[in-house]
Amino acid sequence: MLRHNSSLSSMKYILVTGGVISGIGKGIISSSIGTILRSHGYRVTSIKIDPYINIDAGTFSPYEHGEVFVLDDGGEVDLDLGNYERFLDVTLHRDNNITTGKIYQYVIDKERRGDYLGKTVQVVPHITDAIQEWVERVARISVDEDKADPEICIIELGGTIGDIESMSFVEAFRQFQFRVKKENFCLVHVSLVPQPNSSQEHKTKPTQHSVKELRGYGLTPDLIICRCATQMPLSVKEKISMFCQVEKEHVICIPDVKTLYRVPILLEETGVFNFLSTRLHLTQKSNYDRSLMIKWRDLTER
Repeated sequence: MLRHNSSLSSMKYILVTGGVISGIGKGIISSSIGTILRSHGYRVTSIKIDPYINIDAGTFSPYEHGEVFVLDDGGEVDLDLGNYERFLDVTLHRDNNITTGKIYQYVIDKERRGDYLGKTVQVVPHITDAIQEWVERVARISVDEDKADPEICIIELGGTIGDIESMSFVEAFRQFQFRVKKENFCLVHVSLVPQPNSSQEHKTKPTQHSVKELRGYGLTPDLIICRCATQMPLSVKEKISMFCQVEKEHVICIPDVKTLYRVPILLEETGVFNFLSTRLHLTQKSNYDRSLMIKWRDLTER
């Protein structure tokens, strides 16, 4: 058991949550962070959490939820996993997509087998434990051609902070940050900063409320990525920094872009890697290949 725990401590986890509205670009932000980490030589895997009760995305209407993405192993999953595969050049598995339905089915199957005999099966601790165990197990499965173990796992929590559907996942990660230790867990919060047509002024109140709600659940963002139509002035960053208790260098603006492939370049220019390197105590890779981001820039320009 001790050996198992010591091996877990070396895995780094980056949780990406969303605030104010869904569909804000968490999947592209997650993929872009992974692209930057890969360009610095780290082996990255990813997990997408969808709080719906469906077992998988196979029975959805594409009009309601977007096109279903089919993995190599036949898993029918959310389209975000297609972004991960494309951006990170990895091959994901059906277990890299967690849904509320999968977790509850897993726990109910255990209960029917008698694994919980004598206990009342509850959301806490049984559902939340199942979520944490699933994440730890899947984070260690190789997704690269060379079958090497991943070093960093990016977890995207679908939906919006405050949704009743995702409460069990939020509570699971509140516990998880202590389970894996602070230096191995980083929280990136992606939030909307709207600009009303009348004034075009960047409004920070929705982000303030979103972060306040996140803190109320016991999770503190390390990095706030603001999504807005145009670049934010420094005064707006300082306001978010003050009210959300995050250093202004850790408040990043990603405005709307013509192509999604520009997002990794924008993030790299803001110094995201330096922040993650310090926050997660990453050791510098001696053999990393800088050509990946150069090729990425060429692709974007074309």
